[in-house]
Amino acid sequence: MTDALLVLNGGSSSLKFSVFQTGDLGLLVRGQVEGIGTGPRLILRSGSGELIEEQTLTDRVRFDHTDALGLILQRLQVRVLDHRLVGVGHRVVHGGVKHAAPARIDACLVSELEQLVPLAPLHQPHNLAAIKAVFLKTPHLPQVACFDTAFHRTQSQVAQWFGLPRRYTEQGVRRYGFHGLSYEFVAAELPSVDPRAAAGKTIVAHLGNGASMCALQAGRSIATTMSFTPADGLVMGTRVGSLDPGVLLYLMTRHGLDAAGLEKLVYHESGLLGVSGISSDMRTLLASADPQAAEAIDLFVYRLGRELGSLVAALGGLDALVFTGGIGENSDLIRARVCQDAAWIGIRLNDDANRQGSRRISYDDSKVAIYVIATNEECIMAQHTQRVLGFNGAI
Repeated sequence: MTDALLVLNGGSSSLKFSVFQTGDLGLLVRGQVEGIGTGPRLILRSGSGELIEEQTLTDRVRFDHTDALGLILQRLQVRVLDHRLVGVGHRVVHGGVKHAAPARIDACLVSELEQLVPLAPLHQPHNLAAIKAVFLKTPHLPQVACFDTAFHRTQSQVAQWFGLPRRYTEQGVRRYGFHGLSYEFVAAELPSVDPRAAAGKTIVAHLGNGASMCALQAGRSIATTMSFTPADGLVMGTRVGSLDPGVLLYLMTRHGLDAAGLEKLVYHESGLLGVSGISSDMRTLLASADPQAAEAIDLFVYRLGRELGSLVAALGGLDALVFTGGIGENSDLIRARVCQDAAWIGIRLNDDANRQGSRRISYDDSKVAIYVIATNEECIMAQHTQRVLGFNGAI
């Protein structure tokens, strides 16, 4: 029987999972349980993406992350008969200042991560729920936490600070950055794609419902657009992005918004959805003839250009620009608009290559190379889990 690793990504109403064979980390199956707390549904796909099972549970009044994990384990016993689970890796959004690398999970680490819930209230509790579900359902399985913030711990102190009194910085109010697992995957891919860019100055644009950009110097994060929370930086699907704190004070004093109201506004009612009044989905907006949809797209692209310029300044130049994430990988129109606005830094987009979805979408004589690289956070998590647990064949 061959050993396998389970990788979990717990959200508020979903539990995504992937199963990798140890050693070469071949993907066996992947899927998710969605609708946790409402109408749970299991979706299971083969490693190649083929749908192999879909199940809706209509008779469950109560269904939480522990129930979701139980369902996943039960179906994996049927679908992955010749493999034995030997470890579990988790995406944990926040590792704080202390954790700059993946770590094996024990009761002490869980306690530390619970202290970070106020720094990521919309993500951390659900990551912890998945961890606790594994402890409850399969206490014999070792677990590894893979932190989204860890990749950015290479940034200088000055890049992490706000202009706040030092006492708040010492209490953890600083720029952390997120999407680190995605950036780590792209950084690992770059040497085989473009050794010059991998050793030099690269900006990665992770564009999706959540969106951010990261400046890499020789594969290490030196600056990123998200900061204390994943709501900062770029305009996103429903998140506001960079916002003058005076706006929040104004909304509190003149419109009576409390902390809960501000949280709802900043995370769930703003971004593409708030500006367009139509949708948070870029595909819907691109297909719409409504002028407000166009204005939302204009703002998204404009903020990308502004942040791109700031990251070029932080790097002191640019060798390559990489697009990844759902929008970055699939929207040639957004890539074209970003590159058109960035012609000032030496970008020459190859329109045909861009429309065809090629990996390199810039001309050979472009001063800045442009690439599209599909991210794979689950693969990075599997690598980390295998390495931390010390299985044979670990990368």
